[in-house]
Formats: sequence, structure tokens, C-alpha cells
Amino acid sequence: MESQETTQLMSIGRFARLTGLTVKALRHYDELGLLRPAAVDPETGYRSYSSAQIGRAEAIRLLRRLELSLDDVATLVATDDPAAVRRVLLDHQRRTAMRSAELNIVLQGLQPLIDGKEPVMGTHAEALDREAQRRLAADCFNKAWTLMEKQDRTREDDDEMVHCAHASSYHWHQVGTAANRARGEWQCSRVYAVLGRTEPALHHARRCLEIVEASPAEMEEFDLPAAYEALARAHSVAGDVDEARRHVELGREAAAKIVDEDDRNLIEADLATIEP
Repeated sequence: MESQETTQLMSIGRFARLTGLTVKALRHYDELGLLRPAAVDPETGYRSYSSAQIGRAEAIRLLRRLELSLDDVATLVATDDPAAVRRVLLDHQRRTAMRSAELNIVLQGLQPLIDGKEPVMGTHAEALDREAQRRLAADCFNKAWTLMEKQDRTREDDDEMVHCAHASSYHWHQVGTAANRARGEWQCSRVYAVLGRTEPALHHARRCLEIVEASPAEMEEFDLPAAYEALARAHSVAGDVDEARRHVELGREAAAKIVDEDDRNLIEADLATIEP
């Protein structure tokens, strides 16, 4: 006599129809460990699923329809921590918002071509308007910062973090002030320091200081100590103890002159994390 558990199992085809997932997707999710079958016939290799797995399958289908990555889906279906769920969804929302903004710019650029107001050939495509570039610069800066603070970054996250920092810096160089450009270089240096990449961390920290010193009237009080902090961190990553300590002291001296207490505390806290 068949057990109750066995009679409740269903073929992969039936399970696919019930959940809206394809058979190919179910096999892939099995290989990834995302949705294992309840049983596998040892002779034929046929997969069978139970009705108790329908909820997980439907959750996976919903999340994939919302274009979450398989890594994010695996995290969401495996955790009961509301904070972790919210963090993953917010990160995906930010990425989607950035992509949406970029697609809107593409749509705006297509319409004049469709209406015949601009020729497809013979002229350069119109550059992004200044407001769009400012928005992209800020969005990319914030995204890079979010990734820097992420505890379990993947190699793909590291790549995205670098690209976002450079994209933000690029747009600020097009439409921003000298202060914006300096802060873009500062973030590029911080990103490379986080990744332990000495040469670019030093390069961007030096550029940050050069820009700050070239246009002091355009800077806020925190920009100079922030530039020193970037150089101290980059030298620390490089193992240059003397230069790291020297720039930490320069940063502290400059930070002491900041009137705003919150800005001063932020710089001093950053400097305190550097261990030459």
C-alpha cells in the first residue's frame, strides 16, 4: 500500500502547470538548490514534487517576474528576517529605479527621431540635459555607497560598485561644481581602498586633493579634511605607515576647524577607522 506522502507527490509536468513555472526552470532551480524536488526516482531520474512546495514555487515565480536575481530570490525564500527581506527588496528597487531613469532618457531621445524632428544620420545625438546628468550622478553615488556598506558583497557587487562610482564622477565632471568633482574623486578612492586596490585608490585621492586645493572658495569646510582622509586611507592600504599617519594628522587638524558639529564628527569618525 502506498504511503500518504507518496500519493501526494506529483510529476514535474503537473507541478509546472500548477505553479506557472516551466519544466526547464524547475530543473534549473533544482540544480541551484533553490527548489529541490520532494523525491527523485533513482532509476529514471524523474522528479516529483509535493503540494507543500507550491507556496515556495509561487513565491519564486513572483520574485523572478519582478526581475530579482536568483541570488536575491534564494536569500528571500530562505530567511524569516523581515529586516533582511526589506534590505534585499530596497536594493533591487534602487537598481530598478536607476534603470527606469536611464530608459526614460532613451525614450525621450527616441521621440524626436520618430517624429522626424531630428535626423537619424548626419548629427550627433543630443547630450543628456543637465538635470538628467545631475540625477544620474546622485543616484550612482548613492548606489555605490550602499554597496560599500553591504556586508556580503559578491564579485558582481564589487564590479557594480566600481562602475557606479565612476559613472557618478563622470556625470559630476560634466555638470557639477569643483566640489562635486572632488567628492566624485573621493568616492572613487574610497571604493578602491575598500577593494584593496592601492594604485587607483591613491590616484583618485590625489586628484581629490588637487581639485580641493585648486578651488578652495567653492569647497565646504569638510572637503579638505575629507581629501586628507582619502589619502590616509589609500596609503594605509598600500602599507605606507608614515604617509598614512601624516595624512591622518593633517585630516584631524583640518577637521578641527569645521564649525558644523555633525560634519566634524563624521570626518573624525572616518579618520578613526584608519589603522596605518
